[in-house]
Amino acid sequence: MNLLATLRIALRALRVNKLRSALTMLGIIIGVAAVITMISVGRGAQARVEEQIKSLGSNLMIVVPGSTTSSGVRLGAGAVQTLTEDDAAAIQRDVEEVQVAAPSMRGSAQIVAGNANWSTVIQGVTPEYLEAREWPVVSGRGFEAQDVSGAGAKVALIGQTTARQLFGDADPVDQEVRIKQVPFTVVGVLDRKGQSMIGQDQDDVVMVPLATARNRLLGTAQGSTLRRVHVISVKVRPGVDMKLGEERVRELLRQRHRLQPGQDDDFTIRNLSEILAAQEMSSRILTLLLAAVASVSLVVGGIGIMNIMLVSVTERTREIGLRMAVGARGRDILTQFLVEAVVLALVGGFIGIVLGVAGSYVVGSLAGWRTELSAAAIVLAATFSAAVGIFFGFYPARKASRLSPIEALRYE
Repeated sequence: MNLLATLRIALRALRVNKLRSALTMLGIIIGVAAVITMISVGRGAQARVEEQIKSLGSNLMIVVPGSTTSSGVRLGAGAVQTLTEDDAAAIQRDVEEVQVAAPSMRGSAQIVAGNANWSTVIQGVTPEYLEAREWPVVSGRGFEAQDVSGAGAKVALIGQTTARQLFGDADPVDQEVRIKQVPFTVVGVLDRKGQSMIGQDQDDVVMVPLATARNRLLGTAQGSTLRRVHVISVKVRPGVDMKLGEERVRELLRQRHRLQPGQDDDFTIRNLSEILAAQEMSSRILTLLLAAVASVSLVVGGIGIMNIMLVSVTERTREIGLRMAVGARGRDILTQFLVEAVVLALVGGFIGIVLGVAGSYVVGSLAGWRTELSAAAIVLAATFSAAVGIFFGFYPARKASRLSPIEALRYE
């Protein structure tokens, strides 16, 4: 017998017991659908984490003040401002791996525009900050050299959320806003960034020149004299090893801050590439865990196939004996029952793929989660379902192929 004839016989045998075949396939259907849906949810979560981290900027390191000890009292990270504008300038000038180093200050204030007001984040930045964060201006212009020179101009860039809260659908460019009773002219609107890793709206922000922020909004007398800053955003050149750039920046800052060998850093460098790698690894492990849990349904479905095929071999013992009596070989019987098991698994796998794809969209729309379908996951589920059919169908098929023709014909 050729394979086509064997397939035809297998389909005929499955059609005879439609309900039993459908119930047998149910385990495979649920398993394949669950695997595809869970992998889609896991990949969607992983992609979302990657987007949130990359929204901060690629090849980016964040330098913040570290812990310090004063009169025997240990103070936490950021308790004392140890970074200055000169540190940022030195990093950009002396570390060849660095493309740009942007100092910035951060605070919060109530901003007023006409009859509207809104509490938002105020950041004092330099023009290099937008380059480091890869944050374009979609309307108006960015900061220019004359805006940040001297005491700083009273101009501002606003995020999408702030623009919507203060101006609605109107164009904010060239409009006046007041921050701590100081009038500012909006010169540009920033592109949308979305939420940060901690769920903070990055578009709810107003940026002003760093000198203006220090002298008029966020600084202290001592901080203004020493040109203190809260953060330095360091963008490493493309293709440069982030760890090497981090070490060069650390060496330069220790030298500038006159830290002795063995003395703790008075700053902290956060390498966002390492955070991204760690988040990707945890998301990948979560996806594999979800897929492994869902795969249990496939194993259960395979056991169901084995059970039904054993029942089928017992029911068709006389048929097996008759076929052997007219010349069928053991491998013909083995192939017949193995094809039946594989057909059950493949048909169930196909239905499961359809339900899994639909389930991914349903979960994404109802739960509000991002899902990301993967062709590899679909192929994997289909391949695994066929493998389940072969693995769990082999024993019943082998048992059928080893029956004695005489005993099979005498079976009642």
